[in-house]
Amino acid sequence: MDQNPFESLKLGNNKTSTFHKKMRALTLLLTTVLLSNCTIQKQDRDDSGNYTESLATPAWYNPANFDTVKVLSWNVEHFVDDIDNPYVDNGRENNPPENMRERRKLFAEIIKKANADVVVLQEFESDSYAQKLAEESFPEMDYQIFASHESNDWYMNVVVMSRIPLGLFHSYATSNTPIIGQADDEGNPSSQAFTNNRMWTTEVVVNSDYQFSLTGVHLKAGRGERNENWRLGQINLLRSHYKQLLRLNPDQNILTVGDFNSTPDSDEFQAFLGAGTEVEFLDPLAGTNVFSHPADSAFWRIDHILPNTNMSAEIIRDTVLVNYFFSPDSMEIAADHLPMSVEIIARDQ
Repeated sequence: MDQNPFESLKLGNNKTSTFHKKMRALTLLLTTVLLSNCTIQKQDRDDSGNYTESLATPAWYNPANFDTVKVLSWNVEHFVDDIDNPYVDNGRENNPPENMRERRKLFAEIIKKANADVVVLQEFESDSYAQKLAEESFPEMDYQIFASHESNDWYMNVVVMSRIPLGLFHSYATSNTPIIGQADDEGNPSSQAFTNNRMWTTEVVVNSDYQFSLTGVHLKAGRGERNENWRLGQINLLRSHYKQLLRLNPDQNILTVGDFNSTPDSDEFQAFLGAGTEVEFLDPLAGTNVFSHPADSAFWRIDHILPNTNMSAEIIRDTVLVNYFFSPDSMEIAADHLPMSVEIIARDQ
């Protein structure tokens, strides 16, 4: 007797149903494993905030050579090359002073005497100029990286040269910051982006276990309320970025160096230090009579080397210095500011 066609259909549906159930179970298992893996990876990434694990160590670098790191910061006063940049209309840049040859020679000698691993230069024309000087005047120093965010229409920039690998380079050049409490001619709140290219933050990747964020600055010059509030707007931007870095990694080391155009007792400088806040910096030279400007007869300190509280333990004691590598008169010929330096232990303390 032939099988009831409806029974055959029922049997086929049962087989299909069993197959579908097995497939759904397998799909659910695979989805669970994949989501679990993604969650673990995301958790690891969020907890550490350390993208540097994805970086390669360049062939020219040996981390074993860097138990300590020396950082030099120096405002080198309108340091220009002999090439006229057609996009910069400035008499000093168009026609460099005759003493630039002597200044370049002194600059090279000071860089060699300083023997720093990372050098942050303010009022320097370009990173390509720094690279050319390094290749011609002090190749033995072995600087490998040259970086900045140059202004489109001005010639004073903040340049870094390093013989230690650098990570991400954060520029503030496109950011518009308020000139706090000031208004323009039409009564609108004043703001500016003109000098913000003279601030950047990069990661100095010393080894797989130790890196720090380095900020180079040349804040707005000038005395008076408007200039002070201009600087305060820049400082607030930096501190907001530091909050982001510390939320990604609460243990993040941060070192800020450069020409703040602010004395230790100024309101804007104290705002940068942020005593008692979640983003707190220390001034290793606080309470001292160590001055940095002018070079031949220094009477105040507007150049600073400032670690955050996370990094303060790695600052080697008594190594935050204002340096006279030659006589005051010779240092004044090189630049009107004196170079500052610091030495750092390259492991968390």
